Amino acid sequence: MYPDTPHQITTPTPWNPPQTPIRQPVILPAEIPPGVDWVTLPNGIRTLAYTRPTAPPQIPVTAPQPVPAWAKTTALLAPTVGGGIAASGIGLSYATPGLIAMSHALWSAAALIVAAVIAVPVLLRTARRATGNGTGAGVGQGGGATHITQNITATGLFGRANGTIHHR
Repeated sequence: MYPDTPHQITTPTPWNPPQTPIRQPVILPAEIPPGVDWVTLPNGIRTLAYTRPTAPPQIPVTAPQPVPAWAKTTALLAPTVGGGIAASGIGLSYATPGLIAMSHALWSAAALIVAAVIAVPVLLRTARRATGNGTGAGVGQGGGATHITQNITATGLFGRANGTIHHR
């Protein structure tokens, strides 16, 4: 700007690298942003650089398939089955008092059958003793009790069984 102002000319000092190595930050592979990748330069140095993203492979588009008949049938039956289950639940809730009464009646009938199975032989035995037929006098014997002994033998698990009966 001002041509009459003298400038002092200096020679540049040579650059001396620092004596301690510079610590570069370590970048983990998970920290590398998308679109950046490791590249190798022509002089062999590896560095990070922006790269052109590769297009993802195209997924072949298939023609839409018709809905299978079994799927349609199942889809149509699902509300029907659900409605039937709901109706049966409502019916059971209305029928509960009658079901409870029937279960009590069945238990009473079962108790009556068990009592009959036990009581009938006892009654028959006492009736036989009362009439005098239960003394044990055998036919042709002088009034003594008849003893019947039965011996059964079988060989093996599914062997044929043989038996003898002795009257004394």
